[in-house]
Amino acid sequence: MTDTNTLYQQAVSLLQQLISIPSFSKEENLTADVIEHFLRDNGVKTHRKLNNIWAYNKYFDAAKPTILLNSHHDTVKPNSGYTRNPYDAKIEDGKLYGLGSNDAGGCLVSLINVFLYFYERENLKYNFCLATTAEEEISGVNGLELIIPELGKLDFGIVGEPTLMQLAIAERGLMVLDCVAHGKAGHAAREEGENAIYKALADIEWFRTYRFPEESEVFGPIKMSVTIINAGSQHNVVPASCTFTVDVRVTDAYRNEEVLEIIRQHVSCDVTPRSIRLKPSKIDKEHPIVKAGVALGRTTYGSPTTSDQSLLDIPSLKVGPGDSARSHTADEFVYVDEIREGIELYIKMLESIV
Repeated sequence: MTDTNTLYQQAVSLLQQLISIPSFSKEENLTADVIEHFLRDNGVKTHRKLNNIWAYNKYFDAAKPTILLNSHHDTVKPNSGYTRNPYDAKIEDGKLYGLGSNDAGGCLVSLINVFLYFYERENLKYNFCLATTAEEEISGVNGLELIIPELGKLDFGIVGEPTLMQLAIAERGLMVLDCVAHGKAGHAAREEGENAIYKALADIEWFRTYRFPEESEVFGPIKMSVTIINAGSQHNVVPASCTFTVDVRVTDAYRNEEVLEIIRQHVSCDVTPRSIRLKPSKIDKEHPIVKAGVALGRTTYGSPTTSDQSLLDIPSLKVGPGDSARSHTADEFVYVDEIREGIELYIKMLESIV
């Protein structure tokens, strides 16, 4: 079993290597190669599908429950405000700079090395499944979602995203709805037609004022915002249709499908979701992994941002080194001490239950 200082040094070195290679969403093949070789060099048998790499602990036992350790290795494109080379992974004043260093490189390399810490342990109460995945930044279909059917039965997950190692026990889901109100065209000078804008206004007012009966203990009510509206072709024609877009932030009090059904029962317009894939998620405060984190002085909260957690149908905890406020910013960085702390806290939390 490798000591945590060695794991920390390995993690920082691996992160510097990953930062030096551009890995925009859908273009992660080279960072996938690096992760694959790193794990194999450490004696781990790996599996790969497109740019997703996964592995199991050495003494995997199908009769035992399995913990998923997941983070992503794709990045957004560099912010236009960069003053540094985004691929030059230098450490200055305790900060490791570079694109993807904070989101989610620090989490990724910490979880990889935590996996190695437990890899050769026998007689664990849980198995470990490590999944390093692609396309998280674009909620793509060829990332975690692609390999979930291949991973086998999973009992709960830790999703590595920068949370300052605080415990995100819930995450909002997202549905974007394209709505169409139908009327009938006519000349504006005569009593003709049926104005689709007026029909849309009634539905828009419903979206603005409706409050769902069930509310999340963490987030409170579901939030619905009408963000785009389009109608009409010229000033003297009563519009036959009015389209508008609604941003719906679903809480853990509902499933996306339930929210969509309630909306359709209350409005007269046609409602088409762009996707219902990005589900809300939660893990019980009494879950052993949450209690383990709280016992180590961590606090619980609800995360307003989406992650690959939204693709999981198992209880999952979002936690990791780094700060979400630094994600996608110019001259992105992660403190190397955050990586050290991340590895140590992940191990302590997991040791208490496995």
